[in-house]
Amino acid sequence: MKKISVEEFCRTKKKDFSLSVITNPKTLEKDITSQYLNRPGLAFAGYFERFAYKRIQILGETEISYLQSLKEEDQYNSIKEVLVYDIPCIIVTKGLSLPQQMEFLANEMNIPLLSSRLTTDKLYHSLRKYLGEVFSPSKTIHGSLLDVFGVGILLTGKSGIGKSECALDLVERGRCLVTDDVVKIFAQEDVLFGTSTNEYGHFMEVRGVGLIDVEKMFGIQAVRKQKRIDVQIELMPWKDTMDYERIGLGDNFVDILGVKIPIIYLPVSPGKNVAVVIEVVAMNHILKLYGYDAAKVYTQKLQKDLQKKAKLRHASIEGGE
Repeated sequence: MKKISVEEFCRTKKKDFSLSVITNPKTLEKDITSQYLNRPGLAFAGYFERFAYKRIQILGETEISYLQSLKEEDQYNSIKEVLVYDIPCIIVTKGLSLPQQMEFLANEMNIPLLSSRLTTDKLYHSLRKYLGEVFSPSKTIHGSLLDVFGVGILLTGKSGIGKSECALDLVERGRCLVTDDVVKIFAQEDVLFGTSTNEYGHFMEVRGVGLIDVEKMFGIQAVRKQKRIDVQIELMPWKDTMDYERIGLGDNFVDILGVKIPIIYLPVSPGKNVAVVIEVVAMNHILKLYGYDAAKVYTQKLQKDLQKKAKLRHASIEGGE
């Protein structure tokens, strides 16, 4: 089961979520194990039947206003009844002032209490996106990921087939590199995304040359941190005996983390401009998204032409009789 400690969350996302720790640092040893969030207003009011206590709890103006409206004894009991649950952490939005009893009880019951200067809506949506990425199913594969005309192209193939060289050619032609050699793929809401497995930058290994820094060499416009994956292209050595796709009527798909995307098996041979072909694949994918399929249109026109010729031939035979 995936998890992230509250201490790591605070350390790595303190700036992004404008976080500060209210309780004792020892409380940060708890783990976050769910990607979902909860607003515990009903729990403070005494309804616990559907209390999702294993999630991060978000307190906004509504919850704080309710607690401050209670008498001191009722406030104490209301907060204590919630904090007896094993809550991973509580985040108060907009830097709101908390009832003193909440800070005391949170320390007493070892519940991390954090404060954020972000509005409730902004924190909620930003935190959901972050946790979605952390807890989404993921895998790493050898390959290169590029943004070609807005289409996420995942280049795969055996080592030495020329993935990095092809990616470099595309970057030189103005396309964007996301990552080379190893791609981390994660799925969110039936959509695949790819990114690098490290934070070193956009380096690429070119055999015979060594490592190059794509961002420094081609500029910031030549790189991206993350991209949706739309099409996989598997580079393969050219073989005369192999039966390759000629028309494109039969679409092939590959399943990655339960999400199906189109896959194209592209033969590679000396002198072949693979980068141009990949750009054509990207443009053809865009046309298909807009409802135009060149292979189907060609086949339809061919069938109409054959039907027309068959009618003329039939008419000619009848006229001869």
